[in-house]
Amino acid sequence: MGSEDEKVSDWGKSLTVPSVQELVRNDPHSLPERYIQLHRDRPVVPDMAVAPSSFDIPIIDFALLAKGDEDETRKLDLACKEWGFFQIINHGVPEEVLLKMKAAIAAFFELPLEEKNKYAQDGNDFQGYGQAYVASEDQKLDWCDMVFLITLPHEIRNLKYWADTIPGFKDAIDRYSKEAQKVAEELCANISLLMGMDKDGLQRSYGKTKQAMRMNYYPPCSRPDLVIGINPHSDPDIITLLLQDDEVPGLQIRHKDEWILVKPIHNAIVVNVGDVLEILSNGMYKSIEHRAITNESKARLSLATIMIPYDELEIGPMECAVDDHRPRMYANMKYLDYLRYIFARKMEGKAHLDNTLKIKSSFS
Repeated sequence: MGSEDEKVSDWGKSLTVPSVQELVRNDPHSLPERYIQLHRDRPVVPDMAVAPSSFDIPIIDFALLAKGDEDETRKLDLACKEWGFFQIINHGVPEEVLLKMKAAIAAFFELPLEEKNKYAQDGNDFQGYGQAYVASEDQKLDWCDMVFLITLPHEIRNLKYWADTIPGFKDAIDRYSKEAQKVAEELCANISLLMGMDKDGLQRSYGKTKQAMRMNYYPPCSRPDLVIGINPHSDPDIITLLLQDDEVPGLQIRHKDEWILVKPIHNAIVVNVGDVLEILSNGMYKSIEHRAITNESKARLSLATIMIPYDELEIGPMECAVDDHRPRMYANMKYLDYLRYIFARKMEGKAHLDNTLKIKSSFS
């Protein structure tokens, strides 16, 4: 088993705030001031029939990519350079595993509040049930409740945050986390090849990885034009695999200064580049701002599975990504210090990366 230090994330903490789900249960029309965004931050809720479509976003056949198909490899390169997001189909994760994972998340959020609070965030540990990135008593809040768990490797799991009263909860996570890890590792192997290395090139750079899951619950909102499910941000990881709600869109990505709705594709997984991969690739591949919006009629569930380095890794551009034509764009920093910087503040797009590691120059 891991040490107690390993079992506590020690990345900082988020202030305790009321459950949005309970707020809506008690009064579906309630909209406390802390959730009403400033005018500049309010979303334009899209007409689903005419919204800019996710079908502009690259869709990659994972089975072909894993076989070395040149067209799919080129699509992956384009997706990581120009979009930072793509969807994968034929990823090999059994539909039964996807359905049981989604059912486990739904079962958790169907628990009474008293039961959910048994798994609430505690002390400095970022894991557990609550909200994230709440750094002050007066900041605007996300219209979202979440559960954050470190899921791999097994020995550093902190099972006190796992809802063991839900039949099949742990088994669903075990099975999905294993499948998601295989997908993430294959994607990183292909990205290594695109960066001019062998398949293990990236893995040698970031070493062992942890896997964590963020389970999100977005209640319906009587005024979705005034709130944000999750504020714009980029992900502080290597890559993220997002399992969307097949029926309820909500993810938007910023592309060429426009917010594009990522409409779900049945059983597809949305993948995005994280800050760590942007840093390792010296800006060749981009982590992209994204956010979640809400709607009036339906709750939305999603699951973000993230691949992260160990805390002690020093992140910085890899040698193969720096040359006379592409000088070093990022400084080095211990990954734990980067996480602590981020989690001590509210989400602010890509400001965290730009303010900590991006090297300012007259050419940028």
